[in-house]
Amino acid sequence: MTAVTDHTEHAEHADGTEPAGRVDPPGDDADGSGGGAWDDGLIARRVADSGVFDVEDDPYAHEHELHDADAELVARLDALRELVGLSRARVDGAALAEAGHVLDQAAARRRLSHRHTVVAIAGATGSGKSTLFNALAGVPLSETGLRRPTTSAPIACSWTDGAAGLLDRLGIPGRLRRRPLQGQGPQGVDAPLKGLVLVDLPDHDSAAVAHREQVDRILELVDAVIWVVDPEKYADAMLHERYLRPLAGHAEVTFVVLNQVDRLPGEAADLVLDDLRRLLDEDGIALGEHGEPGATVLSLSALTGDGVDELRESLDQFTREQGAAARRIEADIDAAALRLRPVYATGRKSGLSEDAREEFTDRLADAVGAEAAGQAAERAWRRNANKACGTPWLRLWHWCEGRRTPSATLTVRPVPSDEEATARQRVEHAVRIVGERASAGLPGPWGQAVREAATRGAEGLPEALDDLAVSAGSPPPRLPRPGWWPVAVLAQISMTIVQVIGGLWLLGQIIGVLDPNLGVPVLLMLCGIVGGPCVEWSCRMAAKGPARRYGLDAERRLREAAAGCGRARVLDPVAAELLRYREVREQYVKVTG
Repeated sequence: MTAVTDHTEHAEHADGTEPAGRVDPPGDDADGSGGGAWDDGLIARRVADSGVFDVEDDPYAHEHELHDADAELVARLDALRELVGLSRARVDGAALAEAGHVLDQAAARRRLSHRHTVVAIAGATGSGKSTLFNALAGVPLSETGLRRPTTSAPIACSWTDGAAGLLDRLGIPGRLRRRPLQGQGPQGVDAPLKGLVLVDLPDHDSAAVAHREQVDRILELVDAVIWVVDPEKYADAMLHERYLRPLAGHAEVTFVVLNQVDRLPGEAADLVLDDLRRLLDEDGIALGEHGEPGATVLSLSALTGDGVDELRESLDQFTREQGAAARRIEADIDAAALRLRPVYATGRKSGLSEDAREEFTDRLADAVGAEAAGQAAERAWRRNANKACGTPWLRLWHWCEGRRTPSATLTVRPVPSDEEATARQRVEHAVRIVGERASAGLPGPWGQAVREAATRGAEGLPEALDDLAVSAGSPPPRLPRPGWWPVAVLAQISMTIVQVIGGLWLLGQIIGVLDPNLGVPVLLMLCGIVGGPCVEWSCRMAAKGPARRYGLDAERRLREAAAGCGRARVLDPVAAELLRYREVREQYVKVTG
């Protein structure tokens, strides 16, 4: 342990500030970008790829990319926060817990240093992760040996100052914080692994439960992970099912290292590496090959140093880009959005169609008796027309009938209880149908909210429709009359007068007052007797159209009144819930990017 104590990290304040007296090396800005204008990962990649530097390239291109990526990340976080806020009253809290956890962890990480990249080395017992940790640091910082488990607590090594806040977040005490070999970690701008914070984790398959709990806790907080596997356990089901498969969406911040290839003879290392790539592909992990974003897969031997430099170069480029923290947060958002998909998306069309609205209106109109009210209004209009345009003798007969049975015109038939129950059932059925139609295609919580809104609106709706039927369905005190009505009344009066004149003339001849001449008085009486019913029949035929229009107008008024009542009590609350769901869907689309 002498080497460990010799390279113990210098004391740092809890808030991540440097101890007094420490001076940043020349060229290292306060923001970690470096004093040189060309200290950016994008330019570094161009130089590495081509070996030629183009002076016309934008020296701040990588910083622009970081700014754009950060703006997109902030927009997604804001959308996720808005999504959680809009959903609290509708979605179970357990379903939103992961999204809330992602927001909390993202806020905590973004408050800390963006110049550092926290990378954890994880692996199974005997995979050689501690040996790899020491090889990257250039000095034995983590204990290795045959005793299992060897690593009992996470050990951190920081290549750059100012990482105390990040290590405090990981819960790594000061006694387990190290610094690499001085030759491995200079503070200059072009220093390799500048900004790297490497954490050696306990074995994820350790027999000690506390060790596994530490691994799970820290894996949720780091920016990237190096999974170290050996030729014997690279296909371990526990590794793939518990860690790699659930974290398939975090491929861009994942390294998978096949260690101990020095133990494999000949081409066996390539065969094992190909099989490892196959397993990762089956896990759903995208492999970063041919310039595509994805996991980095390497083979090496931490014991002999073969391939370690290649891993160190990949880590150096990875840390210089300074985008691992943002990519980790984006991957966490993607994972949360994927788990929330059943809550916000079903892949089916949803909403209340115009046909469903019209059907609901028809059912309410049927329950309130709009059609029957229209037919009653039509009959009332025709009776009034017949009464006004009929012969005086017929009206006299109706008047006598009315005098004989006056109670028949004043009795109001009460609504039978079975009819009232049927109307209530029709209203409840209409509300249930419209709730089911509106909630069709919605995820479970939102469909339930729509149905509950429809049910709440149905309370008191039958009584309101009954009052509406009395107020809107009652006929006016004076029915409207068409323009030809006075002409018909005048013609009927003329026919009656002709009939009376002919009768009086004939009576005068009978009693001898007038000269005998039966032709004229008989003709007059016949004209009056035949003309009166003809006028009445003509008026009845002419009244059919206006009576029908009057009945349809009465039916329309009652239907519109019932539709307005149903819209205010049921459709509007349902539409409000659908609008709320549409808003959260828009936020969910923003969250998914």
